[in-house]
Amino acid sequence: MFRSARDFGTAVREKRKGLGWTQTALAARSGTGERFIIELESGKPSCQLEKALIVARTVGIEIGDLKTGKATPTAPDDDLGFLPTFGDGR
Repeated sequence: MFRSARDFGTAVREKRKGLGWTQTALAARSGTGERFIIELESGKPSCQLEKALIVARTVGIEIGDLKTGKATPTAPDDDLGFLPTFGDGR
């Protein structure tokens, strides 16, 4: 599972390079701009989800891969610790 925009961007970059594509080629194939690919691969957290998913599909990352992607190891009790709490802490 990807835990951050950086993890996701790294996976896209690795897939793109494995295909032998430049960022310009990936942008053209996915219908996005080169600037978007650069920002996505660098882990910019404000990238647009729809475009990011199109790019992921273009390089062969499917939604199911999100469950099997490499994750940063965390303690089992802290699995959701990155989420904010609201109100009464639940």
